[in-house]
Amino acid sequence: MAWPNPFRRRDEHTRTCWGYTFQLTPEHLTPEQAHPLKYTYDVLGEECYDIVNQMNIPERESRASNETDKPASATPKRDLYRLLQANLDKHEKLQQLWDEVTNVPDWVDWDQIARGQDVFYRYGGATLTGLAYQSLLGGMGANRVVEVLARTGGFSVKVARHRLFETTQHILECTKSIESIKPGGAGFASSLRVRLLHAAVRQRILKLAKTRPEYYSVERYGVPINDLDCIATIGTFSGTIIWLSLPRQGIWLREQEILDYIALWRLIAHYMGTPTEWFETPAKAKAMMESLLMNEINPTETSKVLAANIIRCLEAQPPTYASRSFLEVNARWLNGNELSDALGLGRPSTWYWALMAGQCIFFMSICYLYRSIPVLDRRKVAGLRKVFWAVIVEGKHGLGEETVFDFKYVPDYHVLTARGGDEQAKPNAVGIERRNLNTLLIATGCLTAAGYVSLKMASAIIGRLI
Repeated sequence: MAWPNPFRRRDEHTRTCWGYTFQLTPEHLTPEQAHPLKYTYDVLGEECYDIVNQMNIPERESRASNETDKPASATPKRDLYRLLQANLDKHEKLQQLWDEVTNVPDWVDWDQIARGQDVFYRYGGATLTGLAYQSLLGGMGANRVVEVLARTGGFSVKVARHRLFETTQHILECTKSIESIKPGGAGFASSLRVRLLHAAVRQRILKLAKTRPEYYSVERYGVPINDLDCIATIGTFSGTIIWLSLPRQGIWLREQEILDYIALWRLIAHYMGTPTEWFETPAKAKAMMESLLMNEINPTETSKVLAANIIRCLEAQPPTYASRSFLEVNARWLNGNELSDALGLGRPSTWYWALMAGQCIFFMSICYLYRSIPVLDRRKVAGLRKVFWAVIVEGKHGLGEETVFDFKYVPDYHVLTARGGDEQAKPNAVGIERRNLNTLLIATGCLTAAGYVSLKMASAIIGRLI
């Protein structure tokens, strides 16, 4: 739900896309300028995946022969990062990749990166809401990207929740501490694992398409997980949060926070083999976000399937126990009705819109209060670091254990994500909706009291003047 701006100027450069209005500048990409990026990709990452994959074949075959009687779950997961690290001296390409990612760019300021990490937790609840319902669910409107996601099977109802938590683990590892994002840290390792996983998915889809051209059209959709897709991914986790998700929840970052948060994600892009020049400045990052919103968001039937599955996989699930209508109102509030209709989302009643307003009031109150008092801000950032990790990664309702981003959602001819059932699940516990209702009631009470006091004061002043 976009907040109206009565002072916005409109001219021939004004564009409105999916409820978001902006001004075109020379930094915005036209479809023609963006087109070549659909056919370029992380070549070095794919070459290194090939090398590591071949090196690991004897180990896999030996392990398989010795474990024929063991259940599949007993087979250790393959850690591509560890394989890369252990074989650096065996191939020049592996060493080239390692040197590239461990050579810290001149533009990296570790103090700034640390501040960027804190930004994620300073607005923690609102940030996670934006990631889930706009960056990920709203991102399903990108028709080319969903064709790749649908072919992995990773967004069926049964596994989508786990897949969302894996993505969140990567973000949590990248923001866990300054040491975690430096070369050799957990966030650094996680970024390289995802980079090699992307190479595996890309290679697999192209191999299948070579045998059966009707399986996937490179001409129509571009190379799977191409440079434009990777830029869009970094953008949805950074620019979209800054200029769409948080403002639509009533939260605006300070200028320094924007600089710091973009710098963090530019470094993550460097590790993941994504072109970083589009994130040199907030202005360039914002222009890229708006260009992608204008040129790439065009929902299809596949988009509807994946969006519906995300809603269904989160419905009535701990720790929030949110109903389907409340999940849908989150998506509508952040993405707008036009895009939500195109994604086939339901239309919740006014009651759920009121609950969503209560949630925004809750986030605004907590975020603005804590960030204005440094000691409370530090405690909140430190506390949410522990809570998010405990709930999403270690908790029994989360991943349960850290993932190494192994290649488990393998594209194949018969793998295509299907839409889940439409039956609605009922929460078996009181969840987030009760908190939002309480916040709304408290806010209403405060406004009523403030109005009453203001009226009494005005009456007294007028009475003295008469």
